[in-house]
Amino acid sequence: MKINHIGFAVTEVPATVEMFETYFGMVRAPQTPVSTKMAFLLDKNGSLITMFKTDDAFYPEIFHIGFMQDTVEQVEEIHQKLTAGGYNPENIREEHGRMTFYFNAPGGFMVEVNSLITDKRPELKDQVNSN
Repeated sequence: MKINHIGFAVTEVPATVEMFETYFGMVRAPQTPVSTKMAFLLDKNGSLITMFKTDDAFYPEIFHIGFMQDTVEQVEEIHQKLTAGGYNPENIREEHGRMTFYFNAPGGFMVEVNSLITDKRPELKDQVNSN
């Protein structure tokens, strides 16, 4: 089984679309609207993220969406790109056998970027991946 889609209420649809496209390689779903009010994006596996504009998006502090990378170097690269792009990601840190960081997305929710440290968590190597 795989996740088909996740729907978000976001405060800034265009800025959130730009973030997902620029830093996470998502693309606009064919024949779906992208506007200031809604957007539909696909990842390389065909999972869909839907976004709808709201003025009062509220998520609990712990809520986030996570993007698993194949390598620690990819985590570092995304961190550098986000920083250069004007985002303010947390410092990268080791946590539970992963290298990880979080940042606030323009739409009003948090994003995590991480990768397994495979020599510290070899039992997860074949169970958790970025594809």
